[in-house]
Amino acid sequence: MSPRSASVNEELRRRSRERLLQAAVELVGERGYEATTLGDIADRAGAARGLVSYYFPGKRQLVQSAVHRLMHRTLEEALEREPHTEDGRERMARAIDAITGLARDRTVLMRQHMAGLLQAEGFLECPEQQRLAELLRDTAARHSSQDAGHDYPLLRSQLMGAVYSMVLPNVPLPLVTLRADLFARYRLDWEQGDPPDAEAPGGKGGGDLSRFFATDLPAGDQSK
Repeated sequence: MSPRSASVNEELRRRSRERLLQAAVELVGERGYEATTLGDIADRAGAARGLVSYYFPGKRQLVQSAVHRLMHRTLEEALEREPHTEDGRERMARAIDAITGLARDRTVLMRQHMAGLLQAEGFLECPEQQRLAELLRDTAARHSSQDAGHDYPLLRSQLMGAVYSMVLPNVPLPLVTLRADLFARYRLDWEQGDPPDAEAPGGKGGGDLSRFFATDLPAGDQSK
């Protein structure tokens, strides 16, 4: 049997890494971070325990990469779903709904993720985090177009704040309230994105929510 080509080996490594990331998301979502071991993740992925250490320095790095992978895939799917749009306001609405939707639907996982970000390491550089950053930076650029370098960090911090507020034990803020605040900041209509069944605050069915919230809007083209 002839040896495998470099491209085949690279694809096999990619698939192994993907299986580990998916297994981490599943298990932490089911059991929580502390109750999930690297051995558990390797077993779920059908991989040798040593393979985990080959790709990731430790559990924290693996789990953070796994959640960033989930986030960027969820965000990409939302941005590119049909009907496809290049409209910056609609894409911003879809981005907000995609990220806050994960906090609603994957509360345990996102709570563990936020806790990890508060550790000393903070954000860990990895391909998954970089892809998420690219998508959010592009979203900020399409929405405001003037200074994405300034607007992207604000968008990232506002989304992180919303997620944290939703997953905080015992005193979470409801999605509708946080969505309305973010939509007001970016001058979005309630019907844009993937609106929840609940009405907008004040019983309004839609329209520009900025008049209901006295907030400082991020820098950019506010005429959009």
